[in-house]
Amino acid sequence: MTDWPHDPDGDEGSEGMRKYGMAILAKRLDEDEDFPLTAAAFVEEHGDEPVRLNHKRIVSVADVFEHVDKGEFDDIVDFHKTVGRAMRSGNFWEYQPKAGESNVKHA
Repeated sequence: MTDWPHDPDGDEGSEGMRKYGMAILAKRLDEDEDFPLTAAAFVEEHGDEPVRLNHKRIVSVADVFEHVDKGEFDDIVDFHKTVGRAMRSGNFWEYQPKAGESNVKHA
């Protein structure tokens, strides 16, 4: 087990396994104060912090950002889109629907 700077499941992490992946990254940001934001600045500040992906897997922020293909984010939406692509390309995203599939459940 890696020595993380804080408990991956504490208040700074998954909050008792209630938040995963992108939700953990996004809670590090203030959408009114932090943008524009460079990827390098985000990694410098948070790179060694844990990101819980599921009940078993934890990676660092730096691991996720190895797959980010953009140097600067204009706003929170840009951050979400870019980091979401990075998480999918790095196999950090747990659910990847195929084209034409729907997550809508019919009764």
